[in-house]
Amino acid sequence: MRTVMRQPMFRFLAVLTIASMAGLQTWRTLFNNFAVEVAHLEGSHIGLIQAFREIPGFLALLAIFVLMVLKEHKLSALSIFVLGLGVALTGFFPTFVGLLFTTLIMSFGFHYYETTNQSLTLQYFDRETSPWVFGKLRSLAAASNIGVGLLIFLVSHWLSYRQIYLLGGGAIMVIGLWGFAQDPTKEELVPQRKKMVFRRKYWLYYFLTFMAGARRQIFVAFAVFLLVKRFHFSLQTITLLFVVNNTINYFLSPLIGKAIIRFGERKVLSMEYFNLIFIFIAYAYTTSAYVVAGLYILDHIFFNFSIAIRTYFQKVGDPRDIAPSMAVGFTINHIAAVVIPALGGLLWMINYRIPFLGGAALSIVSLIAVQQIRTVKPGTVS
Repeated sequence: MRTVMRQPMFRFLAVLTIASMAGLQTWRTLFNNFAVEVAHLEGSHIGLIQAFREIPGFLALLAIFVLMVLKEHKLSALSIFVLGLGVALTGFFPTFVGLLFTTLIMSFGFHYYETTNQSLTLQYFDRETSPWVFGKLRSLAAASNIGVGLLIFLVSHWLSYRQIYLLGGGAIMVIGLWGFAQDPTKEELVPQRKKMVFRRKYWLYYFLTFMAGARRQIFVAFAVFLLVKRFHFSLQTITLLFVVNNTINYFLSPLIGKAIIRFGERKVLSMEYFNLIFIFIAYAYTTSAYVVAGLYILDHIFFNFSIAIRTYFQKVGDPRDIAPSMAVGFTINHIAAVVIPALGGLLWMINYRIPFLGGAALSIVSLIAVQQIRTVKPGTVS
């Protein structure tokens, strides 16, 4: 794996991934407390903002057309710059409409980078190494989150929300400019189709991607909000939870990649969805702040297992379809994600347990569907 780490594309993606997750973590760590304490928003507002946050993911297929005029690695760097811009502006608009606006900017940058990151990883690294690369990048992202979490924990006593958002976003913008000046590409790669690709033989990849987006948004939109609204976690406590969570994931993420290589996608994804059933049910009924914090950490660990959905596609897909299929897949992932946070916000107002029980139901469906994966061993499809 040391040879992989010396490749220019790995170094390029490593730096931009660290920046991407640092920007998202800055936004996410502050957001719920900022929304409640400064903007004075309610659950329905949070749900709508989270729904709008997923619109850029829904529009990820448009990246196919951007790639007609801009190289894929350049789009990656530009996306990081836009992400930083959205984060930097957030503190200046402490209203519902203002947060919708800055969230969209931030989200366009984050989602377009994630699309190109997945595509470049599958193009530049083979079936036996790509799961490890995905895991290693997740590990670096966790390390980035730890650094950001500790920094916010230290400076939150002296700096305002606006100042933290501005400093964090500005640093991400600088890294985006650095990335735009790099060229880590190789000429001998299989050319990617510059059009939308949607094939029947990829139906299981599409379905698993859709279901992952649906159940994931319940966690993203409402897990931390549950901690703040119902269990009254402070900004410092939320930040400390993020640090503990990412410390665990720093060590586990590469091991998850190795597990996919050793055991195959079906077993890894089955373990994820089986455990998520009980995690979501526990979210709905626990009355302990310590238990719900532990559930958040477990949920985040199992989210990393979703790497296997993309490596499954690498085994069954045409190499020329990787870039357009990652873009289409990202859009499919966010179809339900645009609706579920808003719907979940309304259901929260009736009973906060309903969104989490819905997540358990989605996990059951995903567990059944993943049994259709027919990988005999890593690198082989039956």
